[in-house]
Amino acid sequence: RLVKVEVNMLTASSISEYRAWRKSLKLGQGDLIGFFPTMGALHEGHLDLCRAAKEKCAIVVSSIFVNPAQFAPHEDLDKYPRQQEEDLAKLRALGVDMVFLPNSEMMYPPGYDTWVQADVGSGRNEGAVRPHFFRGVATVCTKLFNIVQLDVVF
Repeated sequence: RLVKVEVNMLTASSISEYRAWRKSLKLGQGDLIGFFPTMGALHEGHLDLCRAAKEKCAIVVSSIFVNPAQFAPHEDLDKYPRQQEEDLAKLRALGVDMVFLPNSEMMYPPGYDTWVQADVGSGRNEGAVRPHFFRGVATVCTKLFNIVQLDVVF
């Protein structure tokens, strides 16, 4: 069920809800769909991405999903800040058209065992101390890009 957050912003909490909305769009020639995925706890960097998307795209989509695949068992996934109402208010104020709000069970159902292996960054920087990190990011981004069906990512 699509939830109307305010006049110009919708949220979808399932793939089927999002896809129905996406299919209903009446885009003109050259209209682009821009997407910027987030894990929430939005800061000015996220908002700058949103502003850039608004400048270049007819439709702007964001997501809020704290991706458990980016956290190792010893890292504290549960302590990652979650402030969905504040985040939605910020996105609404900037004119985002749709926010996709999946949950972990939807993104990684029981028995899920398909991963995108990203060798970039392994052994250095974040990859040196969190070797699981890039696999988690690459996998969730691939899944979100497929769901959102975007033209431009920010």
